Amino acid sequence: MKNLYINTRFFFALIAVGILYVFAFFFPWIMIVAHMVLLLCFLAAMVDGLLIFNQKNGISAQRILPEKLSNGDENPVKIDIKNNYGFTIHANVIDEIPFQFQKRDFLIKKKIEAGKNNFFQYILEPKERGEYNFGSLHIYISSPLGLVSKRFSFQKDASLPAYPSFIHLRKYELMALQSEFLLGGMKRIRKLGHTMEFEQIKDYVPGDDIRTINWKATSKTNRLMVNQFQDEKSQRIFMLIDKGRTMKMPFNGLSLLDYSINATMALSHIILKKGDRAGMMTFSKKTENKVAAENKSGQLRKISEALYNIRTDFFESDFNRLYQDVKYSLNQRSLVLLFTNFETLDGLNRQLKYLRGIAKNHLLVVVFFKNSELQTLIHKDPESTQEIYDEIIAEKFEFEKKLIIQELRKYGIYSVYTLPENLNVDVINKYLEIKARGIL
Repeated sequence: MKNLYINTRFFFALIAVGILYVFAFFFPWIMIVAHMVLLLCFLAAMVDGLLIFNQKNGISAQRILPEKLSNGDENPVKIDIKNNYGFTIHANVIDEIPFQFQKRDFLIKKKIEAGKNNFFQYILEPKERGEYNFGSLHIYISSPLGLVSKRFSFQKDASLPAYPSFIHLRKYELMALQSEFLLGGMKRIRKLGHTMEFEQIKDYVPGDDIRTINWKATSKTNRLMVNQFQDEKSQRIFMLIDKGRTMKMPFNGLSLLDYSINATMALSHIILKKGDRAGMMTFSKKTENKVAAENKSGQLRKISEALYNIRTDFFESDFNRLYQDVKYSLNQRSLVLLFTNFETLDGLNRQLKYLRGIAKNHLLVVVFFKNSELQTLIHKDPESTQEIYDEIIAEKFEFEKKLIIQELRKYGIYSVYTLPENLNVDVINKYLEIKARGIL
């Protein structure tokens, strides 16, 4: 009986009977009709209950989960329900999804014909990494009468980890397979010079750079031959992720730390596809989660595991400690991408001597963020005095960001200044631009 539930249709029928009894006070002959309707309601409810409780395994269902969730992306969860009854049923599906989604009104209604399967999915979009625990999958089914329902419960206590974004990694894979590209808002890169590895000697075709003509091979074959080059491989690319309090700032449900972690995953995928070595570490009061720069088959999974459960610690990041660890950990010149955030020029100046120290031995790229809310204020037409003040203040902060870029450029430090949602594309573009120009 604990799986028996009375539907609202039955209560509506009782309300109608109650109205008949009210009219029976004025018209006594209606009393008999009211008694008959009341008896009919209870008989119909009993018949309805027998129909759905007569078969123990009236339905079968399963929840099909992915192996892991991709943070910040749309993850499909699939449900398969089979109707074993000899009649069409109405099913109300209530899945006990993890509490992190704070979704209290989850309900999917389906109509399933006799002996048929109904396969559908819903979307979950996690906003933080870690463990996500699912409860039971509850399905309340009712017959065409719809007076009572029976509850079926399936698959209790399922657990899934949410990893840094990996769903869209293949979307960027094409970028790693070609040296010039135009995809997803990316710009074509013009290669400068020939600071690349020799690949092969091939026949000259119109359009080849005449400076690459191999005169010895040309004299031997009696036809024009040119040297073909490819990007240098096995270069070390190291990503440093600031997990201090400045990276807690949220945009569209994700913190700047989460955006940086997702970008690190996407960039690492491209780096490994290009034949370079990818490594990373996080830092705040101290450096942690170190992954040495390698190009092995399991490197991407190793980076993913290191980034899996990183949290902002709300401390002021120690760039002095970072400089010392980079100095002793990276003993060869590398491309270092530093994911952090500077809101003011004073904030940069406090750490500039440490950034300059890193830039002496490595090619340093500082990645920091535009405030999308400030961008909205700047491009909004003000309609009141308060909105004018807000726009002026927003423009002041934006001007400070431009001063930060100029200050970094003064000391030969590259920068990527981008909106959080454009971070993946912009850092990949910067990496490929550096590769194409051969400045590492």
